[in-house]
Amino acid sequence: MFQYTLRRLLIAIPTLLIISLVIFLLLEAAPGDPLGQVPLTVPPEVKAKMRTALGLDAAWYVRYFLWLKQMFFIEPMHLIDTLFGTDLAQGAQRVISFQSRQPVMDIIAERLPQTLTVVGSAYVVGVLIAVPIGIISAYRQYSWFDNLGTFISMVGFSVPTFFTGVALIIIFAVKLKWFPSVYDTTLQVTDWASFKEQLRQMVMPVTVLALYNAAQISRFMRSSMLDNLGQDYVRTARAKGLTEKVVVLVHVLRNSLIPVITVIALGVPQIFGGAIITEQVFKVNGLGQQLILSIHANDLPMVMTLTFIFATLIVTFNLIADLLYGILDPRIRYD
Repeated sequence: MFQYTLRRLLIAIPTLLIISLVIFLLLEAAPGDPLGQVPLTVPPEVKAKMRTALGLDAAWYVRYFLWLKQMFFIEPMHLIDTLFGTDLAQGAQRVISFQSRQPVMDIIAERLPQTLTVVGSAYVVGVLIAVPIGIISAYRQYSWFDNLGTFISMVGFSVPTFFTGVALIIIFAVKLKWFPSVYDTTLQVTDWASFKEQLRQMVMPVTVLALYNAAQISRFMRSSMLDNLGQDYVRTARAKGLTEKVVVLVHVLRNSLIPVITVIALGVPQIFGGAIITEQVFKVNGLGQQLILSIHANDLPMVMTLTFIFATLIVTFNLIADLLYGILDPRIRYD
């Protein structure tokens, strides 16, 4: 498995380079100008100097290779300097946001905890809910539990998250006043009271995203369980006298998780980019909201960096899913 992992990592390098080039060219061809919001009263010569300061007067390939250098060499060196107190990136130009004129990675690091707290918690809750529901629904096919789970899953999957979020705000924030309608990103958890307040403001956005994620994963879990419950090895295990609990939770569940792992692993990057609308509804100051703001402002370095990070996460968790196949199914060998 080590050799397989090493090969996949080596293949991932040119894959990510091609992805970064495609993203850069798409952003380059997209309509809009980073200086489009500059007032018309600004003289043309001043606007030209601003364009030069942003590096927009250089050829696209020059700016692309500059971004590669900054992203893969300067930013890692700056991280090492921050962690160990060295000066490897002393005086080197980092990736700078057009909108805020701050280093892009500093903005991402500032917003990342909010995204992980809300969207990450929602994904974990969604998975923990979806897997047991899928197992019980498949084992008790066409029962009232299965029908109820199917109905809730169809609602959670079909109804958009912005509608669910607004509905929860109207019911539980405006009418009942149980939870705050706006997420307070300045709240610091220092005691029990602030911890409870943090939980209160997380309830609605986590519920919206957990319902959406659980609706998808539970359907995949149910379908995979049904496919395996009718296999010959299940009848053989029962004929050997194994208890129903061991048959379902050990043999059937292990094989059923193989396709579900793909859904779960590839859904992890949604933690950073898939909850854009929900972050907008509840005013969560996360990466999704930052991406929307950067697109509106034609902040090319920020959009380029965030999009590339999302692509890197997809490639990474795709590899993790493939490795988990070998752990769950002994028949799968990579070496």
